Amino acid sequence: MDKYEETEQRFIRCYQKYGNSPVRVLLGFYKGQYHKFIISTLFFVVKHAPSLFSALLIANVINGALEGGETGKRIIIMNVAIWLGLLVIHLPANWMHNKYKNRVIRTTEAGLRGALVRKLQELSIPYHTEVQSGRLQSKIIRDVEAVETLSAQLFVNLMNIMMNLIITLSVTAVKNRIILLFFVLVTPVASLTVVAFRQKIRKENRAFRREMEETSAKVMEMVELVPVARAHALEQKEVDKLKGQLEETADKGYRLDMVQAHFGAVSWCVFQVFQALCLGFSGFMALNGLIKIGDVTFYQSSFTTVVNQFTALINLLPILTKGLESVTSIGEVLTSDDVERNDGKMELTELKGQYTFKNVQFTYKGADQPVLDGLNLNIKEGETIALVGESGSGKTTVLNLIIGFITPTDGRLFIDGHDVNDINLRSYRRFISVVPQTPILFTGTVRENIVYGLDHVTDEEVERAVEAANLRSVISKLPKGLDTMIEEHGANLSGGQRQRISIARAIIRNPKVIILDEATSALDTISEKEIQDALDRLIQGRTTFIVAHRLSTVRGADRILVLDKGKIREEGSYQELMALKGEFYEMERLQMALR
Repeated sequence: MDKYEETEQRFIRCYQKYGNSPVRVLLGFYKGQYHKFIISTLFFVVKHAPSLFSALLIANVINGALEGGETGKRIIIMNVAIWLGLLVIHLPANWMHNKYKNRVIRTTEAGLRGALVRKLQELSIPYHTEVQSGRLQSKIIRDVEAVETLSAQLFVNLMNIMMNLIITLSVTAVKNRIILLFFVLVTPVASLTVVAFRQKIRKENRAFRREMEETSAKVMEMVELVPVARAHALEQKEVDKLKGQLEETADKGYRLDMVQAHFGAVSWCVFQVFQALCLGFSGFMALNGLIKIGDVTFYQSSFTTVVNQFTALINLLPILTKGLESVTSIGEVLTSDDVERNDGKMELTELKGQYTFKNVQFTYKGADQPVLDGLNLNIKEGETIALVGESGSGKTTVLNLIIGFITPTDGRLFIDGHDVNDINLRSYRRFISVVPQTPILFTGTVRENIVYGLDHVTDEEVERAVEAANLRSVISKLPKGLDTMIEEHGANLSGGQRQRISIARAIIRNPKVIILDEATSALDTISEKEIQDALDRLIQGRTTFIVAHRLSTVRGADRILVLDKGKIREEGSYQELMALKGEFYEMERLQMALR
């Protein structure tokens, strides 16, 4: 179990145990590291000692000056020396404070993102289909950042505020308890102010967070559609479409900003009234000889410190609310049960490639009608099966069942005689390769894209895969051959070149089962011929499933299945189906007429 898996499990346990309390979930994130935050806070106090005790030191100097004589001189010198001594230790204390604080927060931040990334890899393909990638990106980036900010505020600034209040009130209590009682009156006022605004801030934060997720999703969608929009002169339409979303997000953000601004202004005014009253109260006490004149400065500064700390505490509320909302948002991913369960299931050490569908039915979530309705099919080892039919007939669903992205909602699917529900699908997928209609390439070298996920691949194995995929002529034309960098989505390669790299990736895995999903549909005639030759070499001796709209590409299949509304309408070889003069015959005749 790697560190991210351990972190993920720990975070999930936090949500399971304290799911209804985001604060307790957050505390659970840092379990075992609280002592580091305490050490950080102690160094923070030492770091800020000059400002914490400045009011007292200034008051002592003023009182010493008023007293005069040798005693007054000693008081002045001693207090100045203490202040200078506190300044000497400021820099090392500041370094230690930030060392403990930042290390813990950043490590947990990375762990949280790692746990989210790991969880996203575990979540089912239907989950990723239903949830927009932009929303997930927002959770990984924006929500984790909000939690990091919350952590800094909750574990450091909040503790620092409490420490400042404790020290200031303790010194005040020692000097004059009457003044302390005046200070304590601030507490209920601060509490009432927080209560008055808390629900409104929470509501606006939630609305803004959801709107930001929607914006992130739509921005990603817009970026993907840039070539399409440019090709059809729809740039302004895309701008206008996103403009409305951005304006709505700005409106939600504005409402949140105004609530927070009003909240801050109200609390500031209330505290300033108390500060003015404190000045008058301590002034009259000095006038009546109850305190020294220099102590007026001390009490006023101390009360300013108390007010500032309560103001800081109240100003933390919007940050805390936003952070806790993000804790809840992250939990939506980490606690999702829509995952592929492989633990404890049978590990496959080999795969022959025999498949049996027994009255298989599959219905997508929220759909009224099944996509597959009572499918029965036996596939032998090494057999090539082609699936044809109109869009929506169930071809892709059959492929997803074979890959294990989904499992039957009714009926049973057997792989080499084992029920698919009893198999560890990760061990099963080691023996299959998929060549999709649209090749998926990442930013990296051609070699890295071919050997993706494989360790210790020799140059000879790469060369054999390149040769088998008819990729040699492509490699020879690239500036750095196999070490040429591929741009995002393979933008610097043609469709045929990208597809051949995808085929080489499949070949180098030496799979037992091949799945070809419209692998040549988007290619020109020359590229299709070269890639078809590569595919013919790839499928030799392997169980193969082909989905194709171009019926000419499935002539060599052992069996062709004509699907319609989730059922097999016709079945046989190319010659048998053409002789039958049924649905397949009509489909092929129509395509030939269009060529």
